[in-house]
Amino acid sequence: MNAHRLRASDLRFLLGLLLPALTVQSVSQRPQTAGFVALGVLVLIAALEAFFPALARSPAPLAEGGSLRWVLRLFVPLELALLAAGATAAMNASWPTLLGVAIAVGFVTGAQGITFAHELGHSRHRADRALGWVLMTLVGYPQFMVEHYRGHHVRAATWDDPASARPGESLWAFLPRTLAGSLRSAWALESRQLARVHRGWGASPLLWATVAIVAWVLALALLGQGKLLAFWLAQSAFAVWLLETVNYIEHYGLQRRVQADGRPEPFGVAHAWNADHVLSNSLLANLQRHSDHHVHAWKPFASLQALPGPQLPTGYSGCILLASVPPLWFAVMEPRRAGVAAPAAAR
Repeated sequence: MNAHRLRASDLRFLLGLLLPALTVQSVSQRPQTAGFVALGVLVLIAALEAFFPALARSPAPLAEGGSLRWVLRLFVPLELALLAAGATAAMNASWPTLLGVAIAVGFVTGAQGITFAHELGHSRHRADRALGWVLMTLVGYPQFMVEHYRGHHVRAATWDDPASARPGESLWAFLPRTLAGSLRSAWALESRQLARVHRGWGASPLLWATVAIVAWVLALALLGQGKLLAFWLAQSAFAVWLLETVNYIEHYGLQRRVQADGRPEPFGVAHAWNADHVLSNSLLANLQRHSDHHVHAWKPFASLQALPGPQLPTGYSGCILLASVPPLWFAVMEPRRAGVAAPAAAR
């Protein structure tokens, strides 16, 4: 088979465009129930992947998966349409309905928008990376575009990484640490990068994205658009919560050994939790094949392989629900972490 020819199984990634399109319809036609529908989709995916073993395996990777990057690019105008539909619904809604609409929109802008921004940011094409900045600015979290690539990928699975959760650390203890640490790290990394290339802050996309966000918030506040501002802030908050919850899941309790020279060992398959559940992988651009992503950061998402590293009990959807209840998370994950740590200690 020609390595560049798409297979029928690769059309599953088009689900990444179906969910935002359906959410546009949901918030436009039935805003009162949109939030419940979004949460229902999360629970449904979690239940299907937990109870149907046939869904625990995704199709084999493509030898050359770059052609599917168009799915990510086409998502950008869909997200803009979704935000416009959500804003329109929110402006004419009661406060409970507004919150539900924000949850529905944030579910897509977080689960998919941030995931796709992450993948676009790993592209070698400048236009793709610019689209990643757009998506992250739309949820008020542009620092990710600096911290993730220059910070997290260097320090993942070490205690120096604010996005790597420590053993016994609950999601709710992790969140304030990663939010503050990632923000500080992003600005410090950007400052060092500008100094290294001898450029001023006027050349910083992080600065300009932050200015745009502040200007947007101030404009809405000064124009008295309280509901529109509340909608945008709430959908951004839910989107960022999803991002950081996935960060929590991806490296929970895994640590790279410190070598004799004081540096961490190279990142390997044992330093990220993986899952190969087909529904979540189809919606999230194979993000759950996370070890291969870290080992080969430039590899297109459709080419990522399911490596034999530490395995999650179910897909990200189910793990998000588990992580939200720390006693359940620890009961499921600590035995798995102990099983990973024992062979590592024996090396």
